Amino acid sequence: QGCDPFAQTQRSKLQHRRARINQQINKEMRMRAGAENLFRATSNHKVKETVALELSYVNSNLQLLKEELEELNSSVDVYQNDSESISVPMIPLGLKETKELDLLVPLKDLISEHYGEEGISFEKEIKEFMDLRQAMRTPSRNEAGLELLMEYYNQLYFFDSRFFPPNRSLGVFFHWYDSLTGVPSHQRALAFEKGSVLFNIGALHTQIGARQDRASLPGLNQAIDAFQKAAGAFNYLKENFSNAPSLDMSTASLNMLVRLMVAQVQECVFEKMTLLRAQHNFLSQLQLAQEAARVADVYLLVHQTMTQAHVKDYVPFSWTTMVHVKSEHFKALSHYFAAIALCDCPAASDAELPEQEKAFIQFHITMPEGPSLRVLLQDPEERRKLGKAHLKKAIMKHEEAMRIHGLCKILRKMDILQEVLSFAHKRSLGKYSEIDHEEDFFETGDAPDIHPKTHQKPEIKSPNFSQVKVTDLFHRLGPLSVFSAKNKWYPARRVHLMRGENGFGFTLRGDSPVLIAGVIPGGCAAEAGLKEGDYIISVNGKDCKWSKHAEVVQLLKSTGEEGVEIVVITL
Repeated sequence: QGCDPFAQTQRSKLQHRRARINQQINKEMRMRAGAENLFRATSNHKVKETVALELSYVNSNLQLLKEELEELNSSVDVYQNDSESISVPMIPLGLKETKELDLLVPLKDLISEHYGEEGISFEKEIKEFMDLRQAMRTPSRNEAGLELLMEYYNQLYFFDSRFFPPNRSLGVFFHWYDSLTGVPSHQRALAFEKGSVLFNIGALHTQIGARQDRASLPGLNQAIDAFQKAAGAFNYLKENFSNAPSLDMSTASLNMLVRLMVAQVQECVFEKMTLLRAQHNFLSQLQLAQEAARVADVYLLVHQTMTQAHVKDYVPFSWTTMVHVKSEHFKALSHYFAAIALCDCPAASDAELPEQEKAFIQFHITMPEGPSLRVLLQDPEERRKLGKAHLKKAIMKHEEAMRIHGLCKILRKMDILQEVLSFAHKRSLGKYSEIDHEEDFFETGDAPDIHPKTHQKPEIKSPNFSQVKVTDLFHRLGPLSVFSAKNKWYPARRVHLMRGENGFGFTLRGDSPVLIAGVIPGGCAAEAGLKEGDYIISVNGKDCKWSKHAEVVQLLKSTGEEGVEIVVITL
């Protein structure tokens, strides 16, 4: 299970680099903490100077490591697909790294102290659990990888119920590194482990979404599904796990990630529209313009979220820039498609006029100046004038997108985005020169913005944990209704019973484990010290924790002259 941790794929190399940087950041932070303590504790000036110098070294090292990690987080191109077609790159997240965890001793101790069982007899189950944890550190980038993370997440439910009593700690720390800053955090609470696994489920969905070939309809649908599920995982995390010790799981950060995923879904919906609406008719071009305006809007919201005071310090600059570039780029596309609708589609006939008028009334945020709608839609010259104004605005927005793109050195290296931007820019320029007449003496007006509208609203799909069925690895400990970390019971008692004239003198109720419902005064059971409410956990050496009522009755009935030995516990 899991990927081969030593496989040299590009993505695993990135993840190895991430692990190495995380360890170095951890070391430098420990050195910084030590130096700061010494600086506070000493009164010797010479020592203070040396320590201050050491601190400045450590801080500049940390800065360099954080920059290296930021560059790693910006390596979006490794996660894209390899097809020939040009698609705008999407932003995926790297997986959170964790340290290995040795649970053998603490679990064996807890099993013998709390459950009164031989800890050593559960070594196989403990190793199996540790192997599962080890495997989920390197999930493959597909359905199987997601199932592996889900399986571990579901197993943690049982693990929590079995081994985390309310009044004592298991004594192990869960260490996880922040996906965005590389800073390590640790907690004893299992909630931190659960939350981090959930974060990785979201992150893996983003990687699956980014690798789809979005030039085809199936690829687009899979990308939409993956980004919607990523948004669902981050949203679930935000709503169910508060007070996480690491920045990437803070409410502000998760809010930003949910919005980013929703924007990427919206972008895929626009791409899907361009595939489906290949024909050049007036209404479909208007729809494309409104879809593009919608994408521009959601990316603008993501950009505002990323530039908030407590988020902008740890979001990679390349992400913030890319999101800003996309909001300008799609704004330009909305004006471009508006111009195409006006200039490339024939003027409305009398029959088409009502439908076109209805669509056009809700198309602009404010009505364009000039003639009435009817005249505008039926007069090719008026259409050309307004189309030209839209193209002028499109070209301005294309240029703004290219200017912002040029400000980020990491994005400048990403030729695929550069190609998309310059292709769109050239296409708008070409269209402008095609419809521009030498004898145009009118001042090209200012085209109003286009009303954003989408035909497919992104859904936030919460994780469906029940799709991966797991069985409790420690089910030999007995049914959770009784044998859980929160329950306590007296040490098990062995009782030898002989059958009297009226049987054993007690009545039974319930299944797994079977309960003694009543004890007849003066009967064998009462004399042997059995009490109402005792649970039968074995009969003649046969474990009965999971046995049904009828099975226990059968075992008791089949005893002979020598009587029966039962083991009971009392909560």
